[in-house]
Amino acid sequence: WITNSGPLVKELEIRLQEYLGVKNLILVSSGTTALEVAYRTLSLSGSVITTPFSFVASISSLVTNNLHPIFCDIDKETCNMDESRIESIIQQDTSAIVPVHTFGNACDIGRIQSIATQNQLKVVYDASHTFGVMYKNRGILSYGDISTISFHATKLFHTIEGGALIIEDDSLVEKARYLINFGIKNQEEIPHLGINAKMNEFEAAMGLCLLDDMDYIISERKKVYDCYIGHLNAYVAFPKRNKNSTNNYGYFPILLKNEVAVKSIQQALNAINVFPRRYFYPSLDTLSYIEPKQVCTISRDVSSRILCLPIFHGLSEREQLQIINVIRDSV
Repeated sequence: WITNSGPLVKELEIRLQEYLGVKNLILVSSGTTALEVAYRTLSLSGSVITTPFSFVASISSLVTNNLHPIFCDIDKETCNMDESRIESIIQQDTSAIVPVHTFGNACDIGRIQSIATQNQLKVVYDASHTFGVMYKNRGILSYGDISTISFHATKLFHTIEGGALIIEDDSLVEKARYLINFGIKNQEEIPHLGINAKMNEFEAAMGLCLLDDMDYIISERKKVYDCYIGHLNAYVAFPKRNKNSTNNYGYFPILLKNEVAVKSIQQALNAINVFPRRYFYPSLDTLSYIEPKQVCTISRDVSSRILCLPIFHGLSEREQLQIINVIRDSV
């Protein structure tokens, strides 16, 4: 049995619900399809308020579902959506807010929910980076109408490709399960317009292989994270973390003075076969296919001078100190 709701997929769903402290977790083929299914499950329409500082899939998933992104600029310290700007950009046809917990750092969930409730909006969290993160002693994926997560190979926990939806409203779970399988209910009924978003058994097997090691992986990544902090604190800036949110050590972003500094460090690290990523560049308000044009000055500034350093549980101290020394010398 290699696909279509096989036994390994079912086992992984149950085990992830237990590990993450959530209910109604549905595995899918990618973090992108998780977002698309979330929008369809909630029957979103019109415009959606979201952040320009994220991976492009956060926006392409909206556009391909005929939803119009309205960008809310970010907080320059947290790199998350600036919640104080949300209410001023709500439009008559706005149906939802789609915040991103950038680098696994929680948004101000209480404030966002309050705004959504007052304006009768749905909340879909793009929680792609938040595996294992807790917010106010509760699994962060349990907030919002739906939270989505990515299990791509670059993520802390992965299934090669893959993702999941976590749905708050029990009554929507059946609809979401139809949607990920072409809208099919049974051999005689197709009640919804769906897509093929199922996770296969090979991907689920990879996830099951990793899950037992996650506590060890996270603890080892913490050592790498703490080493970076200790050695680079006087040389670069770091995004401010939400005090109500735990850290899964999935990413290590640094903020530099300007884009020239970013490119200089990139080039120096590339010379020793180290390849940091410019997460997230460019700012998504610059995408050619988004109309009307919107200018988010803070997101553009931050995206031009942020760099994510290598962080993984097998990174040796010698290799990490090489990276650190290159950055300190360059700065």
